[in-house]
Amino acid sequence: MSGLWIVLLGAGLGLYVATAWWHSRKPLPSGLKVTGPWRDAGDSRLLLDETFLDADGQRHCRQQIVDEWLRLIGQARRLVMIDIFQFNDPADSPPDCHRRVSFELVDALLARKREMPELEIVLITDPINTAYGGHQATHLTELRAAGAQVIITRLSASRDPNPTWNALWRLAIRQWGNTTRNGWLPNPVGPGRATLRSYLAALNLNANHRKTLVVDDGDGWRAIVSSANLDDGSSDYRDLALTLSGSAALDLMASEAGIAGFSGASGLTVPTPPPAAQLSTATPRLRILSEGAIRDALLHTVETAQPGEQLDIETLYLSHRGMIKALLGAHRRGVAIRVLLDPNKAHFGRPSPGIPNRQASRDLHEAGIAVRWSDTRGEQAHGKLLLRSGGNRPATLLAGSANLTRRSLDDLNLELNVQLEATLAHPAIDRARDAFERHWHNTSHEHYSTTYAAHADPSRLRYWRYRAMEASGWCVF
Repeated sequence: MSGLWIVLLGAGLGLYVATAWWHSRKPLPSGLKVTGPWRDAGDSRLLLDETFLDADGQRHCRQQIVDEWLRLIGQARRLVMIDIFQFNDPADSPPDCHRRVSFELVDALLARKREMPELEIVLITDPINTAYGGHQATHLTELRAAGAQVIITRLSASRDPNPTWNALWRLAIRQWGNTTRNGWLPNPVGPGRATLRSYLAALNLNANHRKTLVVDDGDGWRAIVSSANLDDGSSDYRDLALTLSGSAALDLMASEAGIAGFSGASGLTVPTPPPAAQLSTATPRLRILSEGAIRDALLHTVETAQPGEQLDIETLYLSHRGMIKALLGAHRRGVAIRVLLDPNKAHFGRPSPGIPNRQASRDLHEAGIAVRWSDTRGEQAHGKLLLRSGGNRPATLLAGSANLTRRSLDDLNLELNVQLEATLAHPAIDRARDAFERHWHNTSHEHYSTTYAAHADPSRLRYWRYRAMEASGWCVF
């Protein structure tokens, strides 16, 4: 009997290891790891949400992103396609939120659908908004009742970021599904109750982290690629977005249609993007990038930066070891680098010891790279931006949903960025440079950032804790 148990244990262990290996490396489904063709970017704009303190210490929010979403939805006649990570139920809105952005979006969609009954609304979202199937999201039910196609992303089709847990979940837990009835535990991602199975699914630590909008705009198409979620609790975060139009918007729509397809949507047809035209490198141009293609473009931008050029980074999370090594290499080559980081005071509303930024930034600071902290007061510096400027080449701007982490860059989360190449005079490049300068230096009337010493962490224990979390996937960043 003991021999049989050894055989069974060995077979079970082998199945577990094989499941962990395969689902962390398997081919990606259609719509993911997209490197879009270069498209004309003449009318691309940068939108900013900024929270700052004035000279008297009073807090202010100046916002553009959601307002542009609402404007575009309000004129759509054929199609509104949204892919959004966090989109809370307005019924669960916290009483002290800055702005009820989820209510505004739902109201705008329903109002436009009443005005234009033939309007097709496609909403792709992450299962976090239903507590992974354990919470009844009334706003999603309301949108479905109005005729919108609401698609919950099938994350199991993508790769697993936390394989030691993901394999166990796939083999022994996933088959039990989930239910919105009889939840007895606090909702891990919002108000109300959820089931134990919601917690077990949350430990998979994967996400459709995209934040995009595509709508018809007259006879053409317009899109927004953003770092901003549509949950009320983050409505005062510092965020940014790029607008794009024409063929680039169709490239984005095609990628989103791929996600809808592998998540079980049916009957969804989108226009086919036209073939790419040959564009001069001097022409303002952009392309969409998703998942690992974002990493490739970021690393190429940093690794090919030259002395006399400037690299400016402003991001919520920086922990990807490949990016850190590339930045250290660029610094050694004489590239000027500035890194502005969120101090990571909290993750999903829960206190944090500053992991990963306070630990990862040590490698940069000790090498002599300039690092500052966003001086947050309850909000997060949630934008994700890398800008290369100076020298004799056109500037490069990379912005969107992807943090500079393993989950965001190594084909694990679903992410969407835009890469824009243009001269310094292009409005989006000029605005990105101006925003970074204001955030870095502050002004007499707008305070955004503070010194590295304000949140420096000398703990070796927390440093290696960050390294272990990043490598294993047992982390929310």
